[in-house]
Amino acid sequence: MKTYTCIIVGSGIAAMQLAHHLNSQCSVLVITKSLKQASNSYRAQGGIAAAVGNGDKPAFHYEDTIRAGCDFHNHQEVRLLVEKGPELIQQLTVSGLDFDQDDTGQIALGMEGAHGRKRIVHCGGDATGKHIMDHLLSSLTSNIEVVENRFVYELIVHPVSKKCIGIKAKDADGNNEIYFADHVVLAMGGVGGLFSFSSNDPSVTGDGVALAYRAGAELMDMEFIQFHPTLLYLNGKTAGLVSEAVRGEGGRLVDETGRSVMAGKHLLEDLAPRHIVAKELFQQRMAGKDVYLDISMIDHFEDKFPTITALCQANGLSLEKQRIPVAPGCHFLMGGIVVDAVGQTSIEGLYAIGETASTGVHGANRLASNSLLEGLYYGQQLASHLNERLVANEIKCDMDFAPTTPWVTVPSLPDKQELREKMMTYAGIIRTSSDLEQLANWLHQYNQWEMPLDEWDTDTIQRLFMLQTAKLITTAAQLRTESRGAHNREDFPEENQRWGHIHIVQSKKGIEMRERQHEYHQIEIYA
Repeated sequence: MKTYTCIIVGSGIAAMQLAHHLNSQCSVLVITKSLKQASNSYRAQGGIAAAVGNGDKPAFHYEDTIRAGCDFHNHQEVRLLVEKGPELIQQLTVSGLDFDQDDTGQIALGMEGAHGRKRIVHCGGDATGKHIMDHLLSSLTSNIEVVENRFVYELIVHPVSKKCIGIKAKDADGNNEIYFADHVVLAMGGVGGLFSFSSNDPSVTGDGVALAYRAGAELMDMEFIQFHPTLLYLNGKTAGLVSEAVRGEGGRLVDETGRSVMAGKHLLEDLAPRHIVAKELFQQRMAGKDVYLDISMIDHFEDKFPTITALCQANGLSLEKQRIPVAPGCHFLMGGIVVDAVGQTSIEGLYAIGETASTGVHGANRLASNSLLEGLYYGQQLASHLNERLVANEIKCDMDFAPTTPWVTVPSLPDKQELREKMMTYAGIIRTSSDLEQLANWLHQYNQWEMPLDEWDTDTIQRLFMLQTAKLITTAAQLRTESRGAHNREDFPEENQRWGHIHIVQSKKGIEMRERQHEYHQIEIYA
């Protein structure tokens, strides 16, 4: 049993930004399910949205964020996020990260969907995530221990104080390990691995959501899941992300005849908000029509987008025809674990940051390239908060950790791939009451575990977690009887004013329809 002042579960941008900014006098453990590079952050092709260009302002970034997310945000948090953007870019620059530059030597700015102007900063063209993550990983100090290939399967909550005091994990051989800390942080990404079409790293399957729920924490807005419009689509399967930055450079979505798919569908056409483009492409696919990303108007495509070029080549797709077959797939969870302004969950001692958390900055549909910005911002926010509280004290625990008695039989659990296919079919881009009911009935044939998990293997626990998270998503999607942002209900196709004021909160205590906070709704837009 090892003891730390802070345990960070996950190794994406939020986790590493937090570790980077924590007091170097404190002992920190970063523990991750796979390799430390196996995160959505490392795979990120898009850049960081920040109002650093001439004539741009945080106010404009704020307006675009609110518009893209259908005004379902925590407005104060959005304001703080976009205000901090330029400073975060400056900090990374000063620390030695080289952002791409234009011909004048200034930071090059790209355009992405639903932005009113160019404000996306990149590194290495379409390899921004890799460059930022390598930079953060290389700057970790000696007080930070990184442990890879550990599956965290339980949060330790003291039965009397109700404070989270540690974690249980299994190593690659299935051996149990216990770690204690004054503070435990979940930074484990989203839920992409629950869907058969996904841009996410295969290791990202909603574990943080399941862990928090089983420990008694609150979850919110689990119905709001963004599907990215353009994943490489070959032989009936998706094979990786094709960045929105391609459309920002002039790429067009076309059908087999070359007709524009998005013409007349939205004022911004190919650069409309993601939920609108994804829905249109999904409908094209359902009608049996192939959709392509026409890149013929982009000069030197291979130089501008080396990651996407390599992805196509690795999958045997030649770019000579200058068309990339695409389809939408699961990309980002706007909901997640309920947190306050610094990431504190409803359980004392437990925090959540990054995609795992529901901060309110993304509303019903995330604005492009606000995800890396969110990770940087909340990682630093939580570090500042914890640095005032981190004390290297020895944690004393009076809990009994004797081995539990294994159950004779393992309860029935769904096959992973079958679950992914059903989630994509029945809780994907367009949802209906009948589809969601059918999915719910299928999910609920599997009883939920409440017994100790110490003696079960990692694969079995993983299926349990996927089942739990799928149930939370399906329940919320059934309850929200409207279409808003990324939540598309074919049987309720319009936004409902009443639902615009309600968050769906789930926990072991039950389901709560929680009224939105209105004190930030009419905040002053700064100059």
